[in-house]
Amino acid sequence: MTKLAILFSILLFAAAAVPAQKPTDVLATAKGHKFTVADLSPEVQAEVAGAPADLKKFRSSLLSEMIATRALSIEAAAKGITVGRLLANLKPTIPAPTEAEIKAAYEANKDALGDVPLEKARQPIIDWLNGKKQQDAVVKFVTDLQTKYKVATVKDVNAANPTPADVLATLGTEKITRTEFDKFTEYDRYEFAAKLADDILNDLDTVIFNTLVADEAKTTGVEASSIIAREITNKMVDFSDEEHARLNAEFGKRLTTKYGVTLQFKDPEPPVESVPVGDSPAEGPATAPVTVIMFSDFQCPSCSATHPLLKAAIAAFPGKVRLIVRNFPLESIHDNSLLAARAASAANAQGKFFEYIDILYKNQDKLDVANLKKYAAELGLDAAKFEADMNSDKALAAIKKDIADGDALHITGTPTIFINGRRLGNLSEASLKAAIELGLKK
Repeated sequence: MTKLAILFSILLFAAAAVPAQKPTDVLATAKGHKFTVADLSPEVQAEVAGAPADLKKFRSSLLSEMIATRALSIEAAAKGITVGRLLANLKPTIPAPTEAEIKAAYEANKDALGDVPLEKARQPIIDWLNGKKQQDAVVKFVTDLQTKYKVATVKDVNAANPTPADVLATLGTEKITRTEFDKFTEYDRYEFAAKLADDILNDLDTVIFNTLVADEAKTTGVEASSIIAREITNKMVDFSDEEHARLNAEFGKRLTTKYGVTLQFKDPEPPVESVPVGDSPAEGPATAPVTVIMFSDFQCPSCSATHPLLKAAIAAFPGKVRLIVRNFPLESIHDNSLLAARAASAANAQGKFFEYIDILYKNQDKLDVANLKKYAAELGLDAAKFEADMNSDKALAAIKKDIADGDALHITGTPTIFINGRRLGNLSEASLKAAIELGLKK
């Protein structure tokens, strides 16, 4: 669930410092062959050639996003609320779609809708119009804030010879330094580099496979199509895409071994990010070799689904993992997320944090005050202390600190999980276990 998915209309991408690839750069070798960038498909060659220019555009876009995020944070702090609540407060000011707007949208999309009548398409159209109106409202709101706080770009984010102390932009008396920008964009830059690498490697795999099949045909005097039939097509039983991919991979592996394929081009390593933890709730030995940090929203369905998978993954390594939970309530889309975070903080004050959040995840449609108090009673917590702690300034300040730390890391949704500082993309139980195993090896 993304933090600004419903309200933020600016979809921005990031870029890493991608090494420039020349057409003659060797990506892989095999018996009698050197595979270079020039051997890749025209589409991937164009992507490689355009990467430096794309990098500059994306870095500029990221700075714009960071400025917008900072402006929202300043405004929220001035009002004593979170950014999520600030954005949620825009919703009541947005007018509902008019009948004329609904009909106009229907007419504009008639070709795509085909024979679907207006009444059947009405609700999807209303949902789309509501989303667009919300997006437009946020864009205008952010633009107005940038004027209010006198946003100014000080130094080109793509300038040569940067220093950590460079001031890239100002918002009134606040500054955005290159150090802050680099932290904010670290994972995004890695993702850009990783996508480019994936595109190169996937294309390279096809080029190598086709080349080696041709070599095999010459060596054996058998047509390439007959080799493919013998090694792949004729072995298929259920003719599924999965079966075809498996047989193709197995044959490719045999060819790779036979012709001595060696890769010179490598995937980029994901960054090890510095994730502060403070005195956040934790379970597991403080000396454990693996630390798992989860930024969570207790009203987020994805967090609820991931929570048991993470618990199962950790349970497979008894005594080896410490789990730390930090708050990242998405108030712009989850009305009770901050309230639930405050209640969890109150439960933590009585040593029942993890037992309490288990209940929250299972009751995400019942996170009002009355139910939050009921869950505390079920755990035998002191009712008066629980209520006082839930409403305390201390609890709210700690949650806001979690959000600020998440914003500084450019966390945009929940759950976001770090294992020994490495941010995870795939949150399946198998991937979580694999990441823990990797953490134990390093």
